[in-house]
Amino acid sequence: MNRIKILRTGLYVVAALILARLFLIQIIQNPEWVAKAEAQHTLENTIKAKRGEIYMMDRDEPVAVVLNRKVYTVIVDPMIADEEEVGKTLGTDVSEAFKDRTRRYFVVKRNATREEALRLREAGLSGVYLQEGTQRVYPEGTLAARMLGFVNADGIGQYGVEGALNEELSGKDGLLKTIADVNQVALSIGDNNVKIPAEDGKKVVLTVDRNIQSNVEKILQQKMDELGKDQGSVVVMNPKNGEVLAMANLPGYDPADYGNVESAEVYINRVTEDPYEPASVCKAFTFAAGIDLGVMTAESTYYNVDTIYIDGWPISNASKNGAAVRTMQYALNWSLNVGSIQALKWIGGDAENITEEGRKKLYDYYVNKFGLGRFTGIELNEAAGLIGDPVEGDGRDSMYANMTFGQNMLVTMLQVAAGYSAMVNGGEYYTPTVVKGYLDENGELVEKEKEGAVRQVISEDASRQMREMLYGTRNMQRLYGIDRDGYFIGGKTGTAQVIRDGAYVMDESTATYVGFGGASGEDPAYVVMVRIWKDGEIGDALQEAAPVFNEISNYLIDYMEIKPNLE
Repeated sequence: MNRIKILRTGLYVVAALILARLFLIQIIQNPEWVAKAEAQHTLENTIKAKRGEIYMMDRDEPVAVVLNRKVYTVIVDPMIADEEEVGKTLGTDVSEAFKDRTRRYFVVKRNATREEALRLREAGLSGVYLQEGTQRVYPEGTLAARMLGFVNADGIGQYGVEGALNEELSGKDGLLKTIADVNQVALSIGDNNVKIPAEDGKKVVLTVDRNIQSNVEKILQQKMDELGKDQGSVVVMNPKNGEVLAMANLPGYDPADYGNVESAEVYINRVTEDPYEPASVCKAFTFAAGIDLGVMTAESTYYNVDTIYIDGWPISNASKNGAAVRTMQYALNWSLNVGSIQALKWIGGDAENITEEGRKKLYDYYVNKFGLGRFTGIELNEAAGLIGDPVEGDGRDSMYANMTFGQNMLVTMLQVAAGYSAMVNGGEYYTPTVVKGYLDENGELVEKEKEGAVRQVISEDASRQMREMLYGTRNMQRLYGIDRDGYFIGGKTGTAQVIRDGAYVMDESTATYVGFGGASGEDPAYVVMVRIWKDGEIGDALQEAAPVFNEISNYLIDYMEIKPNLE
């Protein structure tokens, strides 16, 4: 009898446990178990957005320079798929995917070709799925590689336009969620089906003209080969609106084979990301400030000596012209450092000394007006550079004395080119841009809204005077016969000492030239900045950077069909 009671009690306990377990599963944990059940017969796939293509201009027509090629990601469900069949069809070892058969998702191949995808589809293998995607194609090879950047194996843009505009180019992935059968084949029935379409990335059209870009790179490479230089950069801008027409950096690389480089340094866009000391091209900014403030003109005179001392440091002219009364035009022609320091003294209201007021005013023109040493706002990754504070810190007078001729400061080529554009276009500063607009679904160019000039940097008259001074300097610098009749071409050289281990060295320098051009009597049609160098070698702006500008300038006159004014 006791045994029967014990058995009955045991049955009650077991029944109670079963009921408790059923209550737990069916009531308390119901949502969790429903979700697990649905997961067994629900197919969920990401609908990949197509990455936007990139275009340059071919005069007035957009032309693709970055395209997409359809590729596939091969995914297997190890619980369903057959290892031998998958490996045989793909022609590769897929054993790694089947080491853990409890996994329901394993990528066995990325960037499979269309032919491989067709073989898998024709084989009709269970548990094998194809996810369509795209791979970047760069039909122009190395053209503008450092400006364009590349897309890595994870589909993320790196460097250049690809990196800076990655979000716009990527778009937004969609989602497909549907009921599936035992072989994970999607069925059309089911109230819980979800389909969120992908939003493809934007098709970006650049302001860069493909023909100008190509020819600038050819000219730069030819001159580098002739001079034995291994580094060179050029930026071409439209000074009337801030559009970048070309941005060249050599050596380049193949974005489609981006891993095949000796150093990641080759990815850097020197025009926007590499601040440096551009040297005497900055004399033009100092003179423009002086003219705009009304403290000097091209004919203003000062007593020139070859060496002066500021804060106990000697500062000398590269050209030893002796002690004499000189005009400011002469100082710009011969790139006299003492002359640009004199301009700073006048700016500060004291013809004999550098003052705090002068430093503050020069800082205002350099940074707040011409935009040196700060982000330009271009749609690319960029560095700000560095302009020292005019008041705080030791040796401010010597620092600013050196800044008048582009040393003791760090700026990018883009900042200088944009500043020169404002200097010669009538005094209006435009934010540099590389994005012209986007292609719509019909393939039509929709230009982005133009910002217009963001500030008046110097007066129109000061701008006119600076154009005349730069024209005079170019003609003096043994460049007769290079520029054609009927055109107004101006520019300035800059040969910068290089800092190594915290000090300036005498065995290395960088050559820079910045100039503008157009028909005589008309607003400049282009601004071109050239930088060329080789580590460990002395450079000469007049002999190395200026010839690059000369050829590019003459090419632009022809390509842009600028008619001479011979009146």
